[in-house]
Amino acid sequence: MVYNRSIQRLRNILDELRERCPWDRKQTIHTLRQQTLEEVYELADAITEEDWAGMKEELGDMLLHLVFYSRIAAEQGQFGFDDVIEAVCNKLIRRHPHIYAGVQADNEDQVKQNWEKLKLKEGKKSVLSGVPQALPAMVKALRLQEKTRQVGFEWDHIGQVREKVDEEMHELQEAVANDDRQEIESELGDVLFALVNYARFLNVDPEQALEKTNRKFIRRFQQMEAMAGEAGKVLHDMSLAEMDALWNRVKETE
Repeated sequence: MVYNRSIQRLRNILDELRERCPWDRKQTIHTLRQQTLEEVYELADAITEEDWAGMKEELGDMLLHLVFYSRIAAEQGQFGFDDVIEAVCNKLIRRHPHIYAGVQADNEDQVKQNWEKLKLKEGKKSVLSGVPQALPAMVKALRLQEKTRQVGFEWDHIGQVREKVDEEMHELQEAVANDDRQEIESELGDVLFALVNYARFLNVDPEQALEKTNRKFIRRFQQMEAMAGEAGKVLHDMSLAEMDALWNRVKETE
């Protein structure tokens, strides 16, 4: 198969680089870690932009890292790339009994519930134990809510979620009125957590929604800078009213 030849070609190239390239020889699982995180974010950027050429390139970089980690693990006598593939194949079969073992699952929620039950049987002590501590806070909040949903810890309808957002906003305003810095931080966290929950009920990815807003803000602000420059001005020397007028002009052009 072409697929197998391509994978083997990549492994052969990495073997040669590991033996002959001074930089590749120096790499460890720890030195690769930060690079891997950067590659994941670069892939996330390409996905957000629906940049298919970029996705292809970044997926290739991710695959390279998978092969690289496996090569280092093999050198340490731990496992090889084939072991990684076999392990994930076995896990997929084990965790999809509705496909491979005759277990009933009529919808996505039942599949997820079965998945969580199986993970507990495999030794997980909590339904939340599979959520990485290092996840960005907003992504982590979403994953926590998705996990607890699988055991029935969930609001009945979106109206309750909206009420919770309003309740948390009210508590935040009380903390602000009392000028209690510790309580303000706590209540603001509760507001953000409730908003993530609201986004989930709206079937919106809150991380992606915020990132799109970030990019929109960057685009509009840079257009403001350009407009100011065309008029021979810089934002530092402009009043807030002048900058607001530029902002509105930028919005109108979109």
